[in-house]
Amino acid sequence: MRGGAKLGGDTQGKRVTLPRALSKLGYCSRTQAERLIGDGRVTVDGRTVTDISAWVDLEGSSIKVDGIGVVAEAKVYLMLNKPRGLVTTRDDPEGRPTVYDCLKGFDVRHLSSVGRLDKASEGLLLFTNDTQFAQTLLDPLTHVTKTYHVQVDRIVDAAMLAEMAYGVRHDGEMLKATSAKLLRSGDRNSWIEVELDEGRNRQIRRMLEALGAECLRLVRVAIGGLELGELPKGTVRALTGAELKDLRRRSGLDATKRN
Repeated sequence: MRGGAKLGGDTQGKRVTLPRALSKLGYCSRTQAERLIGDGRVTVDGRTVTDISAWVDLEGSSIKVDGIGVVAEAKVYLMLNKPRGLVTTRDDPEGRPTVYDCLKGFDVRHLSSVGRLDKASEGLLLFTNDTQFAQTLLDPLTHVTKTYHVQVDRIVDAAMLAEMAYGVRHDGEMLKATSAKLLRSGDRNSWIEVELDEGRNRQIRRMLEALGAECLRLVRVAIGGLELGELPKGTVRALTGAELKDLRRRSGLDATKRN
């Protein structure tokens, strides 16, 4: 079936493209869905569909892959205290340990991390099969804050903190923290708290590098109002209903939005 056909009967229900339907049902990513559709493995109401632009009724269409019906999976929302040294990927071609090694006991086939923490970073990392929730949390327009505790290789003064909040340029890109404040200082280094409302690649490390400093440790301690707390390293737990509701509100998925 070609040409952006409308499938699934009348226009009632929730109409989405077929790849998006498979993604929203938690079956696979949209990219994976497009491959399945192109290979002729997907049927809608008994008809094979090979057009990735075809529209379906998410609530009323019968969608099957390889003859097996696709139904919505229960939504899963997990938080992990990521240890240092793990890469945030499902399969690493270099054979390094990954964050998914911490999720043993969970069905991870359709779970994806919400954003990333690089190999040297630690702390709060979310996983879900709710693609809309993940995309909204990552959208810079929602301004859901992420809070980090950062060990810096020097005594940090008020001027450096002010520069981080004002913005610094690194490799032609302006990088800015929502806020930066001193937590404590020792004889040779300091711990600071940095808050971001966007997630650029290695943003805090690059900001410090632009200021002539080095990041010794970086721990994400909160996303919005969700705090890492006392969750042990390498341990995963499900979000509570109240935690999920708060994140949805902050990201604008619920009616009232507040960071």
